[in-house]
Amino acid sequence: MTTTPSTAPPAPAAAAAPAPWLPATAIGVTLLLWASAFVAIRHLGHEVSPGALSLGRLLIAAVVLSVLLARAPRSRFTRREVLLLLGCGVAWFGIYNLALNAAEQKIDAATAAMLVQVGPILIALLAAAFLGERLTGWFAAGMVVAFGGVVLIGSAMRGDGGSDLTGVLLALLAAATYAVGVVCQKVLLRRLSGLEVTCYACWIGAVVCLPWVGDLGDVVSTGSTQTLLLIAYLGVFPTAIAFSTWAYALRWTDAGKQAITTFLVPGITAVLAWFLLDEVPPPMVFAGGLLCIGGVLLTRRKPRARATTPVDLEEATPTPGPAAD
Repeated sequence: MTTTPSTAPPAPAAAAAPAPWLPATAIGVTLLLWASAFVAIRHLGHEVSPGALSLGRLLIAAVVLSVLLARAPRSRFTRREVLLLLGCGVAWFGIYNLALNAAEQKIDAATAAMLVQVGPILIALLAAAFLGERLTGWFAAGMVVAFGGVVLIGSAMRGDGGSDLTGVLLALLAAATYAVGVVCQKVLLRRLSGLEVTCYACWIGAVVCLPWVGDLGDVVSTGSTQTLLLIAYLGVFPTAIAFSTWAYALRWTDAGKQAITTFLVPGITAVLAWFLLDEVPPPMVFAGGLLCIGGVLLTRRKPRARATTPVDLEEATPTPGPAAD
């Protein structure tokens, strides 16, 4: 008797968990590179349109990751994984970049950063609802403390951009699409590699940004060397490398807990601007940074195990039922 071969992808072998310092180092690299992106974007905001900037960095990242993926094992996707990839690529890599870049042209960067940090809170709630991740009291308290630190940093560094309603709504859209993208990505990483997910999501995001290919062509033909180098930097480091290290860490971490670490980005950005741009941050920034660090540490605390008492043991012991007739 002959059997019909299955069309479903084979179940992957269970990967051994890495040493704890590896995911921690990966997320540290991600946060540093994402913070550096804000410094680079600050130079490009008035020269490059949001669509051209998004398309340029995504195309560069996609090409770099495709070269790496060509030498790595690749998986056959299920229909569900294709839908999740589309959700991640369209929401996080496409709409998020467009919305955030456009928001920063209407409101100051500090206000945009504060509003986008609603994203980690949404991720924690979505992960609890759809991924079964647990929201403890310590986690909720840490989230509130860390967000308070972001508000302090944003208030201290707020510029003259004001609070244009369109800009506020665009920043909130960026936060929402960021949350959707991370939750989709977490599900994909249960079977697929971080390199695969990041590479294909970059290509999908680039397709979303294709309407601005004309703007990007103008930038390439008329832009200064510094502008082109900064776009290349954004494509290789904060996009290709940072999103890959993020995906690697996310595979071994709860989505909610990892997302909360991005509350540290505004403080890192302020320090980088201090050293690279000679922009001395106000004292309130340091207070906000300490709050962010303290909040992230609080989310790492585990609830104290409840001691088992004799009463608990008595309640846990099943009471014999009546004998059967």
